[in-house]
Amino acid sequence: MTASPFPFSALVGHDDLRLALLLNAVHPGVGGVLVRGEKGTAKSTAVRALAALLPTLDVVPGCRFGCAPDAPDAACPDGPHAAGAAAETRPARLVELPVGATEDRLVGSLDLERALSEGVRAYQPGLLADAHRGVLYVDEVNLLHDHLVDLLLDAAAMGRAHVERDGVSVSHAARFLLVGTMNPEEGELRPQLLDRFGLAVEVRAAREVETRVEVVRRRLAFEADPDGFVDRWRAAEAETAERIAAAQARLAAVVLPDTELRRIAAVCAAFDVDGMRADLVIARAAVAHAAWRGAEAVAEEDVRVAARLALPHRRRRDPFDEPGMDDQALDDALREAGEQEPPEGPDDDGPGGGPEGGGPDGGGPGDGPDGGGPDGGAPDPATDTAAGGEPSARPGGDGRTQAAPPATAPFRARRLEVPGVGEGAPGRRSRARTGAGRVVRASGRTPRRAADLHLAATVAAAAPHQRARGRTGAGLRLHPADLRSAEREGREANLVLFAVDASGSMAARQRMAAVSGAVLSLLRDAYQRRDKVGLVSFRAGGAELVLPPTSSVPTAQARLAQLRTGGRTPLAEGLLRARSVLRVERLRDPRRRALLVLLTDGRATVAARPGGDAVHDACRAAGMLAADGVATIVVDCESGPVRLGLAGRVAAAAGGPVLGLAELSADQVAGVVRAVRAA
Repeated sequence: MTASPFPFSALVGHDDLRLALLLNAVHPGVGGVLVRGEKGTAKSTAVRALAALLPTLDVVPGCRFGCAPDAPDAACPDGPHAAGAAAETRPARLVELPVGATEDRLVGSLDLERALSEGVRAYQPGLLADAHRGVLYVDEVNLLHDHLVDLLLDAAAMGRAHVERDGVSVSHAARFLLVGTMNPEEGELRPQLLDRFGLAVEVRAAREVETRVEVVRRRLAFEADPDGFVDRWRAAEAETAERIAAAQARLAAVVLPDTELRRIAAVCAAFDVDGMRADLVIARAAVAHAAWRGAEAVAEEDVRVAARLALPHRRRRDPFDEPGMDDQALDDALREAGEQEPPEGPDDDGPGGGPEGGGPDGGGPGDGPDGGGPDGGAPDPATDTAAGGEPSARPGGDGRTQAAPPATAPFRARRLEVPGVGEGAPGRRSRARTGAGRVVRASGRTPRRAADLHLAATVAAAAPHQRARGRTGAGLRLHPADLRSAEREGREANLVLFAVDASGSMAARQRMAAVSGAVLSLLRDAYQRRDKVGLVSFRAGGAELVLPPTSSVPTAQARLAQLRTGGRTPLAEGLLRARSVLRVERLRDPRRRALLVLLTDGRATVAARPGGDAVHDACRAAGMLAADGVATIVVDCESGPVRLGLAGRVAAAAGGPVLGLAELSADQVAGVVRAVRAA
């Protein structure tokens, strides 16, 4: 690992990413940058390179919170500091928040050792304090627990961190450039959290050969001689750093005319974004862009650049919507906004607009982030149809296969749970022992952190021994055996594996459309509960793992849209394939419990063994899943006046409940009903 980061000026392409980072460096109030992109696209390299360009800081010596000597924080826990006191200089920090970080590591906590030994409440700062006046970088932010994302976004928005925990009440300044990177293939952020990031950019590897060649050439040159490579780019780096400092100094003097403020409001209204955060972000980013290009007032070009970076990720209305924006739609909205007459007369206190395009770093109209289709939506399964007649709907029919019909409208799914109490990944599905849930009891385990300490139980255990231990002053005399941990219970995320019967007996268009709608509804529910999902399809002569377990629910939706139907019903093989998938996943992630959701009418027509009974073999396979401890829910898709109830037999063998399609809807079930109950 080299001592110097890759130079920011040497990055090839990624104009939107570089511009978004620079705008936040000029004005941290923009609210940070979310960088979405496939793996290997230099997301982390760009963030680390930017940190090296930030101006050095004057700080109060010994202050753990990085207070500025000329304007110290009046509420600094290490204060009060006298204004104009001696100062020391240090570089702006790049603080990285690991995915496995705990809440007390992020915001700080009670100094447990001093509290127990000295009887004082001492605060131990967290990463938010370290990042003040620097950069806080969260790689794979989509894998970070939601409540931690909420905490850091709150601090970034307010510029302060408020800590109320473990008997400590502290508030300190926390102004930093927040950057989160993520690979959408590994799962999405909830739209509510997406909205909290000021700007968002989509990065993809270039498809032009010459660009890819230059990327590899520069990277190999850097690895071969890091110091020499950095020296060759030192002048360009110094120029960029000086420009950042100049833009920061110019920022307060930049004028935002009412004409452009009305344009911002009109564009946000035209794109029907929720709330007012988008308006504020665009206004701040437009001012930062004007300062970056050396202008005295915001112009239309600044608003366009800011809107192109601030709006795409705010257009999502559904977890399955792809973030994105049509540049033509943005141009139309800007033009219409400019044509609207103000209520009293034109505002002449600043320029009314300039030539289209962004600043020198590539914020032009053609450089918008890559999104979905014209409306930023996900692929429409209705467009994926196949020619040909309907397959036979009778059991065992071997009609031609075809694409699954468009799904019926999704609905709000009821919560399906795994029985018992697990210890898996934080989420919102099944009961689990967690570090952030409600306290249910105390245990004799030694607490690993201050948040784990059950204070009342610890004091109760130590109190009877104080006289014998010779206590005479303040503070308890504790022995290790006195410490008690708080046992907490919350919710965990699970692996939800869908096994979908796509055979001919299920292929009647109305029925398969209902099944697809149910799976989409359950997928949406899995997204909201932070689950991993997988999809096994069985039809004709075998079973197929259509979607390996993943956190990317939109990918699951796309795979479902490509599902083929028709042929015989190898139900036993489908269950055995699901069992194989779950066994492999148990080795990869032993703490994550699995929930198998089987959607079938139970009419098995292909036996697992030559000459065997198909239904009997299916029940045997279901029993093997039960023996493995897999929680199974069978969704009976049988319809019509004559019902054989074969899905119920499979459910009984699996030791799980059987539900009808209609019973999956939370709106049709009074209250929240657990679908899986412990025996």
